[in-house]
Amino acid sequence: MIENNFAITATFITYLIAMLWIGLYAYKRTKNSEDYFLGGRTLGPWPAALSAGASDMSGWLLLGLPGYAYAAGIESFWLAGGLLIGTWLNWLICAKRLRTYSITTNNALTLPEYLSRRFNDNSKVIQSIAAFFILMFFLFYTSSGLVAGGKLFETVFGLDYRVAVFIGAACVVSYTLFGGFLAVSWTDLVQGLLMSAALMIVPIAAMQGGFTQLTFDLNALDPNLLSLWIGMDGEPLSAIAIISLSAWGLGYFGQPHILARFKATRSNADLVKARRIAVIWTALSMAGALLVGLVGLLYVQGHPTLVLADGEKIFMLLVNAIFHPLIAGILLAAILAAIMSTADSQLLVSSSALAEDFYKNIFKPSASSEEVVMVGRIGVVILSLIALFLAMDPDSSVLGLVSYAWAGFGAAFGPVLIFSLYWKRMNRQGAIAGILVGGISIVIWKQLSGGIFELYEIVPGIIFACIAIVAASLLTKKPGDEVLAQYEQYKINLKELP
Repeated sequence: MIENNFAITATFITYLIAMLWIGLYAYKRTKNSEDYFLGGRTLGPWPAALSAGASDMSGWLLLGLPGYAYAAGIESFWLAGGLLIGTWLNWLICAKRLRTYSITTNNALTLPEYLSRRFNDNSKVIQSIAAFFILMFFLFYTSSGLVAGGKLFETVFGLDYRVAVFIGAACVVSYTLFGGFLAVSWTDLVQGLLMSAALMIVPIAAMQGGFTQLTFDLNALDPNLLSLWIGMDGEPLSAIAIISLSAWGLGYFGQPHILARFKATRSNADLVKARRIAVIWTALSMAGALLVGLVGLLYVQGHPTLVLADGEKIFMLLVNAIFHPLIAGILLAAILAAIMSTADSQLLVSSSALAEDFYKNIFKPSASSEEVVMVGRIGVVILSLIALFLAMDPDSSVLGLVSYAWAGFGAAFGPVLIFSLYWKRMNRQGAIAGILVGGISIVIWKQLSGGIFELYEIVPGIIFACIAIVAASLLTKKPGDEVLAQYEQYKINLKELP
């Protein structure tokens, strides 16, 4: 428990009130399902970029990544580098084309809806399968955010872990429930700036003398932690290890909560500006996260009696060691910001899959826009309760939960999305095969171990999905005239849309 937490408590309460006020304001602006799930496609470059970044990074940016850097040292640069390149490529390859194609396909709101209309799937099989995988993997992803929230409230206020998780879940659900996409995006703008500021301030303050009576002795550290090519065990990093860490960047192409920001941006021209903002923000934030972990190593090394059982709490430990409680409260609120900015997006995408892709698509096609929004809000509550159950294990790892969901989305949707944007010959059968093979490969590979199976499951998942897409498309009939005509219209819109 962090001492002198009255000021921290006041800061947290003030922060939550501000986020709830934004949610209430967005509630008044939410009139229909397009507003609730995509904000009426009105995002400018700054909210689009920072909302995509903040919803991407989540609590693992302030807990999981610093914790990994604390445990693995310089080895963590492989993971961060892969993520930075993946961020840039996702904006460059997918953003403009996905926004254009989602408009061309009769204003598709969700990723499953887009894929279904892209291949003229009247059977609704694509939409149903895609929605199933979204719900399955997002339960793990959302639970990772609740685990991070539990660790935050447990450390700051000395609460029982399970009580802390429940409080964190209540914070997230409250404003996601009412405000929808606008609330999520506007709060993400604030939270993204707070996250990056905190990650830069903490390690810089520490290196500028924030630690009293502490000598930074790099020679006292394990030399294995200071090498890019040596692992924590003292052995040279294998090709499998390097590929596994770098391959995290491949996951970006299939993350529904990030891709939604591309569709919600008000113009293609804004996406160019947003890409630059997003890449700079990501680079600064991840650099700060790595520094927090590495500087934390020096802090713990300088205090031989200090035992840190959970490396994912290193950010909180440094904040408490360096800053006045009032400033510490603001910086610790950045963790809450990171958790909320991702969990809200995940709940929203999951509820859209439940409302648009299951309820309206399968059970009640005649449902009104207001009815779909109501089902979406009920879905937020139901899904958050399931994620809450999954997060109740105090030994859960934020990074571990994220890695599984990240791989699942990357393999199930990444290859299908990119092929759908660039390959005219791809057909309905190829899309179905890609989603199924990609998603199932992740589930199976995760259960295996030893040798080649130590490779991060996203790599084989994407490879198998690509093979399935190409094979199924070439072995079956070419797309129909309607699909091909739509593809030609999409190419026209890509040039003409502002």
